[in-house]
Amino acid sequence: EQIYESAQPFEAPNWTKDASALIYNVSGRAEGWGQLNRFDLVTKKPSPLNTGPNNRNNNDHVLSFDGTMLGISDQSQEHGGQSCIFTLPSKGGVPKRITPLTPSYLHGWSPDGKFLVFTGGRSNKFDIYKIPSDASAPEIRLTDAMGLNDGPEYSPDGTYIYFNSSRTGKMQVWRMKPDGSGQEQITNDGYNNWFPHVSPDGKWIAIISFPEEINPTDHPYYKQCYLRLLPVEGGTPKVIAYVYGGQGTINVPSWSPDSRRIAFVSNTDLAK
Repeated sequence: EQIYESAQPFEAPNWTKDASALIYNVSGRAEGWGQLNRFDLVTKKPSPLNTGPNNRNNNDHVLSFDGTMLGISDQSQEHGGQSCIFTLPSKGGVPKRITPLTPSYLHGWSPDGKFLVFTGGRSNKFDIYKIPSDASAPEIRLTDAMGLNDGPEYSPDGTYIYFNSSRTGKMQVWRMKPDGSGQEQITNDGYNNWFPHVSPDGKWIAIISFPEEINPTDHPYYKQCYLRLLPVEGGTPKVIAYVYGGQGTINVPSWSPDSRRIAFVSNTDLAK
């Protein structure tokens, strides 16, 4: 079901805990890029979300499991235009800086709200880290593997962190325990699989899959790709949507609270 379109690109819808709205970022490079909007699902109208001076937000923004807090990845010039993680109330407010180091791209909260898990670029290598959500302690590195490690997200029960990694060649879905131990590969097929999102009921994993010819470490904006679904316990993924999208389509948690729908962005040519 298409619920909104815009000539100005936008990305990465988060579904709010009360099921009343989606939160997305305005993208592209036209006026207003980096702003976060709250899209009301009843009126079908967007309105700006106040993130204070941190208004150059990329598509890595995540709501806490209880819906009260929002984590953002801001690229304002005050930290060199590099992505830096902040938190603020989900209704808007004054952001608090969490990651001292950049670039840091947020992807998940722990279910108890105590940790943020993110992709960090350190010494020209991208791995997965976690940090207390109150910034009370330094970041902790969870992966140290070949290739790109990205897209970390906690399962709703807090048992695992799911992520994607190119360490075995193609980009595939992996999971590990919250302390980084027990890293195991979940998918192994001819596609490049990104951004695993576990449904709130803990039964399903939604992923975006790029064709084999796409560079495993690239998740481009405008390509034909698939949204696929697989059971948490394992199995063959099934296609649930064919989209023209990629970066920003579902790179953040986007399940509805009842686990029945997924919000996503597909790009089309609006030229008449």
